[in-house]
Amino acid sequence: MLSMAADCAAWLIANPVEAEDLRESFVSGEEDNGGHLLSNKNIHEINGNWLSSSSNGIHEARLKAKAKRRLRKNSSRDSGRGDSLSDNGDVARGTLAAPTSPKSKLLDRRSRLGKGRGLPKKGGAGGKGVWGRSGEVYEPEQVDEKDPNYDEAQENCVYETVVPPLDERDFEKTVTPIVQEYFEHGDTNEVAELLAELNLGPMRSEVPTLAVSMALEAKASQRELTSRLLADLCGPILSYRDMENSFDKLLRELPDLVLDTPGASQFVGQFIARAVSDRILSKSYIESYKGRVDCKHTRAALDRAAVLLKMSLGGLRIDNHWGTGGGQRPVTQLVKEMNLLLKEYILSGDTKEAERCLRELEVPHFHHEFVYEAIVMVLESKGMKTFNMVLQLLKSLSASSIITVDQMRRGYERVYMDIAEINIDVPRAYFILEQIVDKSFSMDIIGVTIRDLCPCRAHI
Repeated sequence: MLSMAADCAAWLIANPVEAEDLRESFVSGEEDNGGHLLSNKNIHEINGNWLSSSSNGIHEARLKAKAKRRLRKNSSRDSGRGDSLSDNGDVARGTLAAPTSPKSKLLDRRSRLGKGRGLPKKGGAGGKGVWGRSGEVYEPEQVDEKDPNYDEAQENCVYETVVPPLDERDFEKTVTPIVQEYFEHGDTNEVAELLAELNLGPMRSEVPTLAVSMALEAKASQRELTSRLLADLCGPILSYRDMENSFDKLLRELPDLVLDTPGASQFVGQFIARAVSDRILSKSYIESYKGRVDCKHTRAALDRAAVLLKMSLGGLRIDNHWGTGGGQRPVTQLVKEMNLLLKEYILSGDTKEAERCLRELEVPHFHHEFVYEAIVMVLESKGMKTFNMVLQLLKSLSASSIITVDQMRRGYERVYMDIAEINIDVPRAYFILEQIVDKSFSMDIIGVTIRDLCPCRAHI
């Protein structure tokens, strides 16, 4: 009731004419039966409340005032949402949805004053930590000569990144991983790019020395990669003088290198011969040491290089002296080298040398070919000498795990598959194969499973 009275008072103030009419209607009213019936037809009392035909106007005024208050409150809170008041007093919602999450309200950069078009402040270029409007290009700042901090000497300065030269300790820590990774991927261009980014300075001639020292304890294929690396680095990264200085240091350090690698003298000699062949060392390099060598290891290295260079004149290719890794060789070349290895073993009978040669081929995934060629050689040979020597070699290779069980099995299975074709050229091939399989089983070269798979003429 209090709120109704307050609303009526507010309406009377806003509508003085209607209020005067209402007073006159109250004065001229009549009372009947304790109820209040006024003479004015437009005024009635219902349940203790005075109502008239203009009460609809009061109610409408209240709704309009309430809607205006809501509109002012919403526009000051989130300006630009599109809220507006329609002609009939209803609030029309815009198409834009108000941000619901606290984060979206926090990051909202529109005006909070209810003014403007609701655009971001300063076109999105204002605020703390803002670099400027998107796409804006800053021109070079003009130097003010009247500035008290102005220095004429700095006007034509050129700024560039300076890389300090490597000392001996940093050189080994930086270059050693590069060479080790090169032994894995074999890309000389990558090594050249990495070295070009370093300031080698006086340590430039140490690169060949470090690479050769690491290759002395590596495999033959990695020594071949080292020779290729030196040939590709000479010119773009290293000079010819750097190459000569590095090999001079290697010859001086040979007494220490031999302690770790007994064959260092021979290897260094081969590196020198290969360098002369690749034209990164002059042909007179070896001649310059004549009469000036007292160390026996240095003399042995130079003699080895001189012999290889003389052999190259007779047709020996020094560029492939170290050999190539198994993954990079064609299959036909590997088969040829394995046959040559077997023939040399039959002539010499040196099992250790045969093991070393097979290991240096670096093709453990292709050892089944060696087993296949060895058994076929026994099938095609005459007499028991080759029979016994080949089985003894297979026994030694199996015991030392140079040839794994899987590779041995695959080699025997390949012979089983081709025995029909081999029997065309070797009539007694089935009989000899049964003898080889039985002897191999008794010597623990193969297991019972492989033995039972052996074909015989009765099964054909």
